[in-house]
Amino acid sequence: MKFYFTALAFFCLLFANAQSVASPSGKINVDFTLNIEGTPIYTVSYKNKPVITQSKLGIELKEQGALTSGFKILSTTTRMVNKSWKPVLGQTATITNHFNELLVALQQQESGIKINLVFRVFDEGVGFRYEFPKQDKLDYFVISAENTEFNLAGDHKTFWIPGDFDSQEYVYNETRLSEIDNDKLNLNNGISVKSIGGRYVVQSPLMMKSNEGLYINIFEAAVVNYPVMHLDVNTKNFNLTSRLVPNAIGDMAYLQAPCTTPWRTVMVSDDARDIVAQKMVLNLNEPSKIEDTSWIKPMKYVGVWWEMHVSKSTWDYSGTQDAAQKVTDKPRPHGATTENVKRYIDFASKHGFDGVLVEGWNVGWEDWFGHWKEDVFDFVTPYPDFDIKEISDYAKRQGVKMIMHNETSGSVANYERRLDRAMETMVQYGYPAVKTGYVGKIIPRGEFHDGQAMVNHFNYVPQRAAEYKIMVNSHESSRPTGVQRTWPNYIAAEAARGNEFNGWSSGNPPAHETILPFTRLLGGPMDYTPGIFEIKMNVYDPEKTEQVHTTLAKQLALYVTIYSPLQMAADLPENYEKYPDAFQFIKDVGIDWDDTKVLEAEPGDYITIARKEKGSPNWFLGAITDENARNTTIRLDFLEPGKKYKAIIYKDGKGADWQKDPINYAIETKTVTASSKIKLKMAPGGGAAISFMPVTNN
Repeated sequence: MKFYFTALAFFCLLFANAQSVASPSGKINVDFTLNIEGTPIYTVSYKNKPVITQSKLGIELKEQGALTSGFKILSTTTRMVNKSWKPVLGQTATITNHFNELLVALQQQESGIKINLVFRVFDEGVGFRYEFPKQDKLDYFVISAENTEFNLAGDHKTFWIPGDFDSQEYVYNETRLSEIDNDKLNLNNGISVKSIGGRYVVQSPLMMKSNEGLYINIFEAAVVNYPVMHLDVNTKNFNLTSRLVPNAIGDMAYLQAPCTTPWRTVMVSDDARDIVAQKMVLNLNEPSKIEDTSWIKPMKYVGVWWEMHVSKSTWDYSGTQDAAQKVTDKPRPHGATTENVKRYIDFASKHGFDGVLVEGWNVGWEDWFGHWKEDVFDFVTPYPDFDIKEISDYAKRQGVKMIMHNETSGSVANYERRLDRAMETMVQYGYPAVKTGYVGKIIPRGEFHDGQAMVNHFNYVPQRAAEYKIMVNSHESSRPTGVQRTWPNYIAAEAARGNEFNGWSSGNPPAHETILPFTRLLGGPMDYTPGIFEIKMNVYDPEKTEQVHTTLAKQLALYVTIYSPLQMAADLPENYEKYPDAFQFIKDVGIDWDDTKVLEAEPGDYITIARKEKGSPNWFLGAITDENARNTTIRLDFLEPGKKYKAIIYKDGKGADWQKDPINYAIETKTVTASSKIKLKMAPGGGAAISFMPVTNN
C-alpha cells in the first residue's frame, strides 16, 4: 500500500509538472517536466517519432553551485508569433518568423535562484535557452559548465569534425555516432593551430540521419557574450552533452543578470531539403541594430590572393615565404605591388566586378607566423612597393572598390588597440569592406578562438565597423550563428575548410561542398572563394601534386549552392581569360536573392539549388555531386509560368572526371518554360550551373 501511494504521488507530480508545446503544423512536439529530483527534463518528437529522448537541462555556477536539480515551477506562459521581416541581404526577400513558445519559470528551492527555460518550436525545429531574470539572489556570476543533454534515439549516421576550440578547418567524417573517435583521425591536414577538446568531442552543427530517414541537426543560434558550444559524445548510449570552450583560467562565461544564453537548436525533418532551407537560426537572432543599411551592398570581387596560395608570389615583401608561411629557398616576387594591383583593377573593371581584395600589402608579413608575437601589424603602413593612395585613386577612376585586408596574426589585443586607426584608413581611401584574419594562437595568450572573449571580439568588430559604414568578412573566426540579422554588415565569414586548402594541402574531398549546406552554412554566408579554373597545381610547378577536387563545371555551380553576398572569382585573371565562355557564368550569376528553392539534397552526396536574383527576373541553378557520377532530371516549375527563358547550361563534358579530366566542360543553350525539364549528367566530383534569362520579344 505504501508503494502504491508513493508511485501515485510520483505520477501526480510528473503530471502536474508536465508541459507540452508543438510547432505551428503540429509535426514537432516538445514535452517538458521536472523529475522526482526537480531536474528539468525535455523530449522532442517529430510526427510522433522520438528525436530527443528524455534529456536533462542545467547549468553549473562557479560560486553559487549547480543549477541542475531541486527546482519547482513558479509559472508557465505560452504565446504564438507569426510575422515576417526583410533581410538586408539574403537568400529570400522576406522571412517568416512563425513559432509557438513555452516559458517555464523555475526556482531552485535551496538557493532561491530563479531561472527561465524558454522553448520556441518552429516547423523546422526547436530552439531553447536559459534566461536569468533580474533577482536578489543572483547578480554577477560565472558559468563553470553547461549540462544541456541531447539524448538521441539511435546510432545515427553522422557528419562530424573534431571539437577543436581553435579551428573548424577540417574535412568532415561520415560515420555512425558510435564510431566517433578523434584519436583515429589523420590530423596532418594543413591546420596550423589545433586545440581539440578530447577524444570524443565534436563540433556543432552536427548533422545526422537516422535509420528511419529522419534528418537531425544539433546547433545553436545567437551566440553573444558566451562561448561556442561543442558536444561531448557518449558513443555507447548516443548521448550528447554541451561542452563550452573555456577561457585562459578555465572559466566558461562571465555574466550579470538579467541575461540569456544562446539558443540550443534541434532541427528535424524527413526531407533533407528542409534542413538546408531553414530560417530558424536567423529568426532566433535579434533584429538589425543598424538603422540606415543603404550602404550595405553585395559584392563580387577578384584579388591578389590565390597567386600566393599557388606560390606564384608571396605575401611578404622579401619574397622568402611560401603559402604555408615557411621560409623557402625559392624566392618569388611580392604580390601586392602597385603595378600588379592595377592589373587586377583593370580586370575587375573590364568584367564588371565590384571590388579587388589585396593581401600582403602592409608591413609585418616577414616575422609573425608561429611566433606568438603581439605587435606584428599596425594595419596602416604599406610596403614600399604598394602606393595606397595611387591605387585608391586608380580604382576610383575605374569604378572599382578596394577591399581591405587586416590579418591580425591572432593578436587580438593588438588589433583592438589599432582598430579605429585601421578603419579611419579605410574611410580615408574609400574601402567599403574589410577581410579580417585570425591565423595563429590567440593573444591574450591562453584564449581560444571559440571562447567568450573571442566571440565578443568577433561580434564587436562589425559593430564598430558599422560606425564607419564598413562591411566585415572574417576568416579563422568562430562560426556564425545568425548574427548577420542583427549586424547585417557582417557580410560573410569563412569559419570552415575553404577552397584555399586545395592549393597546398591534402585539400577538400568532392563530398565536402555537399556537406557544407547542412553544417557551416546553417549559421550564415560563407566566403568559400570558388571559381578555380586551373584545377591542378602542376600548372604552376611541375613537381606539385595538389589539385582542387572538382571539375570546372562544379566550381561554377558553387556560386549558387554556397550562399554568400560576397563572392570571389578566386582564380588568376589570366586563367579566366583562357576560358572566357565558362567565365561568363561567374560574370552573370547573382549574389543577392529574392527567392531560393532547394530542389534536391542529400548530405554527403548531392545538392541542387535554384535562386532568383534580387530585383531581376533571372534565375540561376547550381547542382553538385560527390565523388560519384550522378544523373538527375530537374523540373523547372520555379520559373514564372507563361514566360520563355533562355537557359545556358554549363556542364561536365563527356568523359569529365575530377581526377582524370577536370577542365572538360560543355555549354548548351536552349529555350525553356516552367513546364520544362532538364536532364543533368554530372561527372565524378562534378556539377552543373545554369542561368535562366527571360526571352524578350522584339
